[in-house]
Amino acid sequence: MTSERSLAYGRVMKTLEDLGPAKLHDLERQRVRQAADTLLFAPPEDPGAFDAMTDIEHLCRHLVDTGRWTGPTAERLADDVAACGPELVDDLPVIDQAA
Repeated sequence: MTSERSLAYGRVMKTLEDLGPAKLHDLERQRVRQAADTLLFAPPEDPGAFDAMTDIEHLCRHLVDTGRWTGPTAERLADDVAACGPELVDDLPVIDQAA
């Protein structure tokens, strides 16, 4: 774990706190927290890290597709969650801006 990953984790937790249950249901909040936890302690090339980012990508797409979130808000969360992980995960494109 690096200080950059730790700071990203803090941003994710702050986002969850700021949004509250009105913007994210309990299960969605758990998914974000679980992904951030998994990524924070994942070594490079950990398959669990890729699974965690895939789940966050699907969640963010769902939030945008259903009109609950804007694209930039979802992208910011996905970027912060990705930054919790090892460098290879952080470099993955998470949300297609055209979607």
